[in-house]
Amino acid sequence: MRTKNTVLVVDDDQNHRTMLKKLLSGWGYNVFEADDGSTAVNKVHEIPFDLILMDIRMVQVSGLEALGEIKTYNPAIPIIIMTAYSSVETAVEALKKGAYDYLTKPLDFDELRLAMGRAMEHSHLKEENRLLKATLGQRFDRQNIIGNSPGMERLFETVSQVAPSEATVLITGESGTGKELIAGAIHYNSGRKDRPFVKVNCAALTETLLESELFGHEKGAFTGAHRRKDGQFSLANGGSLFLDEVSEMPLSMQVKLLRVIQEREFARVGGEEVIKVDVRLIAATNKDLSTEIAEKRFREDLFYRLNVVTLDMPPLRERKDDIPLLAHHFLKGFAETNRKAIKGFTPQAMDRLRRYDWPGNVRELMNAVERVVVLSRSDYVDEPDLPPAILEHAEGKVEEVQPPEPVADVPLEEVEKVSILKTLESAGGNKSEAARRLGITRRTLHKKLKKYGVMP
Repeated sequence: MRTKNTVLVVDDDQNHRTMLKKLLSGWGYNVFEADDGSTAVNKVHEIPFDLILMDIRMVQVSGLEALGEIKTYNPAIPIIIMTAYSSVETAVEALKKGAYDYLTKPLDFDELRLAMGRAMEHSHLKEENRLLKATLGQRFDRQNIIGNSPGMERLFETVSQVAPSEATVLITGESGTGKELIAGAIHYNSGRKDRPFVKVNCAALTETLLESELFGHEKGAFTGAHRRKDGQFSLANGGSLFLDEVSEMPLSMQVKLLRVIQEREFARVGGEEVIKVDVRLIAATNKDLSTEIAEKRFREDLFYRLNVVTLDMPPLRERKDDIPLLAHHFLKGFAETNRKAIKGFTPQAMDRLRRYDWPGNVRELMNAVERVVVLSRSDYVDEPDLPPAILEHAEGKVEEVQPPEPVADVPLEEVEKVSILKTLESAGGNKSEAARRLGITRRTLHKKLKKYGVMP
């Protein structure tokens, strides 16, 4: 039985390998060496390594090439890339291929030791989560998240696996789908549940205020800073920090957030004291970050730091079986709050709720139910009690797309393009409605529009 963690050092510089072997052996690691990426791949097939330190540039097979092959063979091995060529492009490529982290030469030994420790811890947590998977289903607290549709059940299963880990989570989905509730479920089902769960809406603050909100400020740091203030990172220490609408964060703030994620430390605005924190990040966005990256509004390297695990919240129109559950849940709560003795919905009213597309998602449904509870005068919510927007949405009112005239000698791709663009035009530019009519996802529609040179 092994008593030491086994590390493979991959570098074509023999002096650097020798130095690292001596250093890591002194730290208690069992160290093996490889002078090229191909040798490293062969050794991984022979020896169960706990971690790999690998140079990016080597003569025969580069670190990036070897990284891809090793991850294909055993994706569980954490790999830390070493490079003397400190470029965002190289770092992003390494992260894309599955590197746990990257360090620049000459190595900072304290940084190296911390990175290796985090990588080992992350690897062990993944294994623990795998072993716990069978029992999590019974213990998972959904935190008042209502739904039993197939899409939501799959989401709950993923959350139950992710929550006990330390992984950073990115939650995507349209506004009003309940991303904050999922973030809360992750925190309160984690080992940090007894520590703070702090929320920050990145879209609600200016750049200056957002920096102060996240990192705090010293007295006199700016006009109105009459006293020192701790930021949300400090307040969330030991717990979780939820960054809502992270895509709205200015680029200059994204750089600072990236540094905190990498270094786990920061300084208050106007201060020099370095503050170390232990915070789990959960981020959310209602935008397609691939588009934001392409338009230079979001940093690609930050995206790969946040996007360790992605959870996609389905819109309410794709989980209509959950509408009765949600409607009755909201009805009960608002009836109690407003001291109304309302028992439920008539079949006609519920039929209307199910047929409506809910562009505002669960939030819109909640607001609609609150409205009918306040205005209702009977024991049951009836069809006429519903908001006008729902009543005006009659079945069959949606314009049907006429099938195109048969064509010959036209490339299939061109036929598809015309069909998609005409459908989008008939839907009034509403991409969600166009995707529904075409029978594809909104993300697929976006990719095709981008391919056609039509930027949404």
